[in-house]
Amino acid sequence: MGEHPSPGPAVAACAEAERIEELEPEAEERLPAAPEDFDPGNTGYISTGKFRSLLESHSSKLDPHKREVLLALADSHADGQIGYQDFVSLMSNKRSNSFRQAILQGNRRLSSKALLEEKGLSLSQRLIRHVAYETLPREIDRKWYYDSYTCCPPPWFMITVTLLEVTHPRYLKNSLVYHPQLRAQVWRYLTYIFMHAGIEHLGLNVVLQLLVGVPLEMVHGATRIGLVYVAGVVAGSLAVSVADMTAPVVGSSGGVYALVSAHLANIVMNWSGMKCQFKLLRMAVALICMSMEFGRAVWLRFHPSAYPPCPHPSFVAHLGGVAVGITLGVVVLRNYEQRLQDQSLWWIFVAMYTVFVLFAVFWNIFAYTLLDLKLPPPP
Repeated sequence: MGEHPSPGPAVAACAEAERIEELEPEAEERLPAAPEDFDPGNTGYISTGKFRSLLESHSSKLDPHKREVLLALADSHADGQIGYQDFVSLMSNKRSNSFRQAILQGNRRLSSKALLEEKGLSLSQRLIRHVAYETLPREIDRKWYYDSYTCCPPPWFMITVTLLEVTHPRYLKNSLVYHPQLRAQVWRYLTYIFMHAGIEHLGLNVVLQLLVGVPLEMVHGATRIGLVYVAGVVAGSLAVSVADMTAPVVGSSGGVYALVSAHLANIVMNWSGMKCQFKLLRMAVALICMSMEFGRAVWLRFHPSAYPPCPHPSFVAHLGGVAVGITLGVVVLRNYEQRLQDQSLWWIFVAMYTVFVLFAVFWNIFAYTLLDLKLPPPP
C-alpha cells in the first residue's frame, strides 16, 4: 500500500520478538479512565497530545513494551484524538495478537494519515478502502484492514451459498424445503434456504447477500459471517416450527435478514464513526426493500395456495433472522479483530440462542402431539 516510514529503534526491537508479551487485564487500572481534565466533555475521546502526556506521567508504572504499543496507537490516529475504548481493548488483551503486533509496529504498518487522503491507489486498493469505510466505524480498524487484507481466501462462503440458490415453479415439492409433516428430517431446517418462492424472492435475497454479505465476509471472515448467517437460517426455521406450525419454509431470508439487521444496527450504534457515503439514504432504501419483501411474504402466506391444502411458506423466518442479527450479529460486527470469547455479551447471546434452540427442539418433539394439531400433507 505504498512506502511507509522506517520504524524507530524501540519499535523495531519490539517487532523482532516472536510475539507480543501478554497484556494483563490489571494494566488498564493503572491509568485513569479518561479523567475529566483530559475529557471534560465526557465524549470518550481525548486528544493524542494529552494521551501522550498521560502516558509520560505514568511511564514508570508501565512495562516498556506496553508503553510502546500505546504510543504507536496514538501515532496511528490522524484525526488527533483517541478513543479510551481503544486503550482498554489493547490493555485488557481483547485484541487479537496479529492486531496488537500491527499496532506495535505502528509507524511502519499503519499510515499516519487517514485512508481517504491516500493518493494514487489502484482499483483493487480503492475497493478495499471502500469496503473498510462501508463496514468499520474506527479509523484504526480501517487502516489495519486496508494494510492487511490480501483477498486470500476470497469471500467464498456468501458466493457459494448464492450460486446454490435456485427457484422452481414446484418448489414446495422439493426435498430441501422444510415442511411440518417432514420435520423429523432435520436437514430441512437448514437446506430450505436453497429453494425460493419465485424469481422476485430469489432476486432480492441474492442482491442483499452480495451487496451486504460479501463486504462483511471480506472484513470479518467466512467463519464469523457464516456463523451469523447459519444461526439466522436455523433460528428462522425453528421459529416457524414454534409460531407458525402448519406452514412450510423456503428461501434464505432468515440468514439474509440476520446479516442485514446486524449491519444496520452496527451503523446506528456507531453512527458518528461510520464514514460510508449517504448512509441515511442507503439505510432508508435497505429498510424499504426489507419491508417490501417482508410484506410480500406476509401477503403470500395468506394468499390461496397453489398446492391446497398445503399453505404458502411462512414469513416468521424473517423475524428469526432479525432476532439473531441484532444479538449475535451485532456482537460479531462490533468486535473486529477482537476475540469473541472475551466479550461477555457474546456468551449471554450464545446462551439465549442455545436456550431457544433447545426449547424449539422439545417443542417439535412434544407440542405437535399434545396439541393434536392437524397438519397439511406434503404437496
